Amino acid sequence: MTRSLQAVAYRRPSVLESAAGGQRLGLETSRGATPVGPMDHPRFFAGFLTSPQAASAALLAVADVAAARYYQRQLSASLDPVVTGNGDRLRFESFSGCGGVHARLDVLTPGLDGGEVGHGTTNVDVNNPLREALSRIGADDPLHLRVGPEELAVTTLDGPVVEKKVPLPDRWLRGFAEAQVIAAGFDLRAELSAAEAVRFLRALPRGGVRGSVGGPRWVVPAGRGLRPTTRAVPGAVCLPGPERLVALQRVLRHATSLRVYGPAVASAAAGPLASAWEIVLPGMRLTLTLSPDASRGFSGEGGVLDALATEEAAGDAELISVLLAWEPRIDVTDLAAAAGLTAERVRAALIHLGTSGRVGYDTAEAAYFHRELPYDAGRVERHNPRLRSARTLLLAGAVTLDGSVATVTAEDGHVHRVREAAGVLSCSCLWWAKYRGGRGPCKHALAVRMARRSGSVEPGTVGQGSVEPVAGSVPAGRDVAVVDGGVR
Repeated sequence: MTRSLQAVAYRRPSVLESAAGGQRLGLETSRGATPVGPMDHPRFFAGFLTSPQAASAALLAVADVAAARYYQRQLSASLDPVVTGNGDRLRFESFSGCGGVHARLDVLTPGLDGGEVGHGTTNVDVNNPLREALSRIGADDPLHLRVGPEELAVTTLDGPVVEKKVPLPDRWLRGFAEAQVIAAGFDLRAELSAAEAVRFLRALPRGGVRGSVGGPRWVVPAGRGLRPTTRAVPGAVCLPGPERLVALQRVLRHATSLRVYGPAVASAAAGPLASAWEIVLPGMRLTLTLSPDASRGFSGEGGVLDALATEEAAGDAELISVLLAWEPRIDVTDLAAAAGLTAERVRAALIHLGTSGRVGYDTAEAAYFHRELPYDAGRVERHNPRLRSARTLLLAGAVTLDGSVATVTAEDGHVHRVREAAGVLSCSCLWWAKYRGGRGPCKHALAVRMARRSGSVEPGTVGQGSVEPVAGSVPAGRDVAVVDGGVR
């Protein structure tokens, strides 16, 4: 597995300290992206949290996911959360060490008091002493939050005093991109009251995750709650690895409701699916998005491959990226008008931008939001092996098109037939036989789609056209910070 050693640096450790009038929580930032370009230690907020105990518990839940491995627990994991300022809210995000759980805390306008929210993305230091201090926040303690350095610290400190160097495997980078692309296909499936949410979540098993043993679990709305079902009936939601929702236990006593999101179930024979579980808190939302199986991280789901292989979407994405302004909710209609593109092309461009971490997806608002993940987003495409293999097949002249059927001659000489029906490409290879499209296109189908889109292959002929790789969305030479942590 490819991994690199990355470093993040903070002016000082994040700390919770007592002060006149209450507690002061200072979250230190690393190098990140802002509207004026990269900045060493951006400052996004200074003000009060209106629900300090709930906010502290929710921040700890995000940190729990960052430090957790729900599969192969014997391996270590340590990730500092990413924070984005969107002008009206703060978003804290993390990814589990095993690559299968994405956590996001949205602290909305009602949850913040007394300060303006800035714009940009970086990662924040969450250390063990801070975690212990947050767990002791009382119900009536006023809590002042500062995201970024104090003004005095900016002017008097020379260089960082805290530096962390961690391995950053490529699976983590791909997983962050895949999770939001998958979430864009979710709809709200159920909403439970606080009492029903507590009853349901506290009844879930907390034991070790054993992968896919026993098959996927499903739940279906029933009355005011959720009941388990043995198969994927219409309206059901997959609960893959229920033990992975344990981080929500921290905030249950502050919850006002539980919302459950997932894709539509096509048939009773549906395989395991991803889902999102959102706890609504006073002025905040905490969402955990689960991969389709506890032993299956998001990185191999393949949802981004079609977008990465589309040259039109790549060009549109470059145009759309210029128009983004750290919006908390991206309006597709407005973007289409500003860019002179159709709404469909804008959506395709947003998916493409999502593959490099430049937009996220909020299931509660069914909308993308602008952020810039603090790592080299160009690596997301360069380390998608199926995409690389598809380009190699096309450049080698291995694709022959003939109407709705194409043939692809693999590196070992085997000939695979790719058929199209209702816009879906199927293949005679073992990958398709195993996953049936459930983890994105195989390399042969992807090569055929690329050939048809590029027009480099005439029907009935072997492809000889030149296909240039799609450029990464981060400009060459851009100096960006990297999230502290990684997936094994």
